Amino acid sequence: MKNLSCIIVDDEPGARKILQEFAAKVPFLELKGKFENIAKAETHLKSNKTDLIFLDIEMPKMSGLDFLRKFEIKTMVILTTAFPQYALQGYELNIIDYLLKPFAFERFLKAVQKAKEYAEAKDATTRDGVAPFIFVRSEKRIEKIEINDILYVEGLGNYVTIITDEKKIIAYLTLKSLENQLPANHFIKTHHSYLVNCSRISFIEVDEIKIQNYVLPISRKYKDALMLLVGERLLKR
Repeated sequence: MKNLSCIIVDDEPGARKILQEFAAKVPFLELKGKFENIAKAETHLKSNKTDLIFLDIEMPKMSGLDFLRKFEIKTMVILTTAFPQYALQGYELNIIDYLLKPFAFERFLKAVQKAKEYAEAKDATTRDGVAPFIFVRSEKRIEKIEINDILYVEGLGNYVTIITDEKKIIAYLTLKSLENQLPANHFIKTHHSYLVNCSRISFIEVDEIKIQNYVLPISRKYKDALMLLVGERLLKR
């Protein structure tokens, strides 16, 4: 994979210096700029492609969180702050990681490795149409999930519960959002709250689906689409 271009946005000179030294130790990071406020960083971002931002939160005039909310930044962001109380807000704004100052190089390396894996997954999706895995945010972690390991997904408002062979993951996503990012020829809705991996279905019986030890409902609204998909794979005499 190509290197990740990055910038540092922090009003503290000492913090900028530490981040610069840490970034220099990581072969796949290319530091393109250091900025003491949001305005200067914004000017740079308008004319320079940037893969990753190391962003402080409490800064004069505009905070890092306000910056993310106002401009809906698509660039990967790792928040760097001395204040733990903003972690949940950060993850709700789709940050890659949250580094609590002072942090060691090992913790910094773990965060940028997450960013690298996320970028690689995105590149694979662009290149091949679909990656064999996805990343989702679950509490304070980013979980990697192999698509083939997913049994089914249950929607719970603004959250989903993803059931795999080995674990259950609760992620801050809507069912619709996740459905749009999974391969349509492998996943199908059986109910307004359930999305199932067709390759993992054990059997279908009237208005129920069995997947391993789980029994899921089939609603009338989605039954025809399900049976059409199954019919394409149904052996005939």
